[in-house]
Amino acid sequence: MNSSSASHPLRVAVVGSGPSGLFAVDSLLRTAPQPVGIDVIERLPTPYGLVRYGVAPDHAKIKSVITTFAKTLSDERVRFLGNVAFGRDLTLDAALRFYDAVIFAVGAPNDRALGIPGEDLPGSMSATEFVAWYSGHPDAATREIALHAEAVAVIGAGNVAIDVARILAKHVDELKPTDIPHHVLDALEASHIKDIYLIGRRGPAQAKFTTAELRELGELTNADVILDPADLELDPASAEAVESKQILKRNLDVLRDFAAKPQSGKPRRLHLRFLTSPVEIVGTTAVEALVVERNRLDELENAVGTGAFETIPVQMIFRAVGYRGEPLAGLPFDAKRYVIPNDAGRVLASPGKPLTGAYVAGWIKRGPTGVIGTNKADAAETVRSLLADLPALPRAAEPDPAAVDRFLEARGAHVVAWHNWLEIDAHEIELGREHGRERTKVVAYEALLRRLREAREREARPVS
Repeated sequence: MNSSSASHPLRVAVVGSGPSGLFAVDSLLRTAPQPVGIDVIERLPTPYGLVRYGVAPDHAKIKSVITTFAKTLSDERVRFLGNVAFGRDLTLDAALRFYDAVIFAVGAPNDRALGIPGEDLPGSMSATEFVAWYSGHPDAATREIALHAEAVAVIGAGNVAIDVARILAKHVDELKPTDIPHHVLDALEASHIKDIYLIGRRGPAQAKFTTAELRELGELTNADVILDPADLELDPASAEAVESKQILKRNLDVLRDFAAKPQSGKPRRLHLRFLTSPVEIVGTTAVEALVVERNRLDELENAVGTGAFETIPVQMIFRAVGYRGEPLAGLPFDAKRYVIPNDAGRVLASPGKPLTGAYVAGWIKRGPTGVIGTNKADAAETVRSLLADLPALPRAAEPDPAAVDRFLEARGAHVVAWHNWLEIDAHEIELGREHGRERTKVVAYEALLRRLREAREREARPVS
């Protein structure tokens, strides 16, 4: 180990407070061979990343992992530095003055485009934008989404597409007990939607739904699920895949139940369409229709157009065809895979050459795949790499946590500490209690942050 290694506890910064970042923190706390101090650096004033702002509001059981994450962030060896943006308030070079290593767990915040004509028409948007809006993400605080359309299309065959379709299909009363912001509930209550088309370009055997999410669609009290049995006819390769993978078999059983169930006249209809690709969004000043092409699967299970087209009259389109990472200042980036190149979590400045002190975890490491739990093993791998490298890592020149605080203050950063977040948390719970809900999310943080700054200033004033 570096000769100065015993001079201070291991100091690590984890950039990002979502599942991958907090699993990395937990792994470090449990496995570091020496005392450790960890700063969790988060761009938002709030922790938990996609658990707070990506998990659908009606999935409270999935959100319950926040209880575990809160215990991690409450550990005396951990500091939460919210409202601090990497690239704006802190660079990699600066971070390595204060930390022995930095783990980047920033996710994949951008959406993938369809790449078809008309995609930029008003009424066409990404699922990323819509999820941020209904989840109360601060970046969507000023966004207004009016659900005046009678028919909408959701493009994608994964859990995000199902989430969007389910939120659109539900009656607003089913969502009132959740933590959805009030302005979102108002928009959902005013919704004119009658038909929702959930469109996948490949077949049911290639869809990325989890069975639990898929089964929920059949439990909707406000919408009938409509599925043509012909869409469930499998080519030989798909049939073989279904027989060999239990999740695909379970999914197909659920879909067959949907296809066999008669409509019951519910207010909304959810149409499931497979082997269908969007090819053009039609409209003059806004979305008026979606042109789709019928597909078949080739021998590699790729979707191939058949030349049979159909126009579906819809007035809104949500694309849910995947996420992609974005470059971070001072770090390499793979512009084809939208990840930071790495070897078992070690950032690679070039093939085979690690960037000293820099590591990645989660979607920015492997791409947007898996569920929340997938990040646990992924983060543990990164931490193992970091600890294996520790003997050769240069140690931080200014490891005192106060040095970071002074640096950020000089940069004009208004840091939200863990106790500040607990104040916001308590405020949201109180807002929820006033409306008979467990919590009501605050979207506009500026007023709260101003209140926190004023409280700090009062605490800092000398007593006369």
